[in-house]
Amino acid sequence: MLTAAPYSLPIGESIFAKVSASNFYGESALSLEGNGAVVLLVPDAPINLSNAISVTTGYVIGFNWDDGISYGGTPIIDYRITYD
Repeated sequence: MLTAAPYSLPIGESIFAKVSASNFYGESALSLEGNGAVVLLVPDAPINLSNAISVTTGYVIGFNWDDGISYGGTPIIDYRITYD
């Protein structure tokens, strides 16, 4: 995997790219088009939210969850729990 840095990519839209390889003798033909990466800056929402029964009491509610698939390009640094 390589990370490329063409700037001004459209945020939230599919990016379809082709790749070629080169060596001392020249450059290959272009590959088939890739399957459309999407540039995102925010992480996916957490999934599988459930009650952590072992810590839930009459005064405390515990929660468990899993991270979403994408981190948005940087590590997650915080979570916020809201309720109605």
